[in-house]
Amino acid sequence: MAHHGRLTSFSRRSFLQVSTAASAAVALRIVTEPMLAYAQELPYAPVGGVRINANENPLGPCAAARSAVAAIMPEAGRYRFRLTEEFVSLYAQSVGVKADHVRIFAGSSEPLHYTVMAFTSPRASYVTADPGYEAGMYAAKSSGARIVKVPLTKNHAHDVKAMIAAAPDAGVFYVCSPNNPTGTLTSHADIEYLLENKPKGSIVLVDEAYIHFCDAPSVIDLVTSGHDLIVLRTFSKLYGMAGLRCGFAIGRPDLMQKLEDYGGGNPMPVTAVAAASASLQDPQLVGERKRINAEIREETFQWLDRNGYSYIPSVSNCFMLDTKRPAKEVIAAMAQQNVFIGRIWPLMPTYARITVGTREEMNQFQVALQKVMKGTAVVGKVQPDLRTIDGFILPS
Repeated sequence: MAHHGRLTSFSRRSFLQVSTAASAAVALRIVTEPMLAYAQELPYAPVGGVRINANENPLGPCAAARSAVAAIMPEAGRYRFRLTEEFVSLYAQSVGVKADHVRIFAGSSEPLHYTVMAFTSPRASYVTADPGYEAGMYAAKSSGARIVKVPLTKNHAHDVKAMIAAAPDAGVFYVCSPNNPTGTLTSHADIEYLLENKPKGSIVLVDEAYIHFCDAPSVIDLVTSGHDLIVLRTFSKLYGMAGLRCGFAIGRPDLMQKLEDYGGGNPMPVTAVAAASASLQDPQLVGERKRINAEIREETFQWLDRNGYSYIPSVSNCFMLDTKRPAKEVIAAMAQQNVFIGRIWPLMPTYARITVGTREEMNQFQVALQKVMKGTAVVGKVQPDLRTIDGFILPS
């Protein structure tokens, strides 16, 4: 673990820092998208099926990333901690912040949970949208925090004024923009309003996992102006690295230290660092993949319009389809057609989330949907509503 006889600052942080909070975090099971699907007992999506259920990118890692992984493999038996440090510096430069404002993690699920654990408690509530990404609610249960769910606006944006009013004791306001599952935006101005009017001492946590799929501005600029803000980014979505795991938290150094007290700061797998670094340095990648996703998404919307199906317009790589019946029945029936679609949110039981796949996959989705909705497909067995994760039923 030494480099020329001494530990780097990164490895010192990683292996010598000991805290009660970090010990507690070892017992915390971090909830991710696949676990949420498991909790609803969704049909397993095998290789070879149309897998448009988990907001993954069907294109996978780009060619440069795949080549970088292959090239680094002979060194995978070595501790290459310096690679992580170098990539953190490169990433910080790419988003316009200093390296001490950035922490790297295996995806963005870890910093989401660590933020909730660090800044919520029985006296500090967790505030989120409904429907919204549920993972943070599990961390809030672990911290003993009150969970406050606030409905989206009529335009499916986060209702920031209602969020503030609902929780004067808030510890964390969680904003996913574009939102999961609706694929809709909350404006930069609304997030500024939230920062300026929130309770003193609370944190605004903005999840930008899907920001690359749209033209909306990031709120990372508000980090550099010193706000109580943490921004999450991931390489799992547009960059197609869900299986390789690489993500970031961006915020003031004092906030980043709070996250590191709970976990993180460890060197990343060399394969993930190599793939993410190569992806970041491909100047055409984001624009090209955003175009591909937008074209297929809009073609799908046009087909849905022509055939009389209702959906929530999205700027992301997923959207909510109105099934006009209990969505769990449609999910089961679609699985019988070898097409696997996404989850259900309790507030919207007749909507299922659809991930934008390849053009061929979306064509197969259309064929299967017509069969299911017109009653010509056999409806599969409907599974029980929910399992539990570590004893927690999905918060309702």
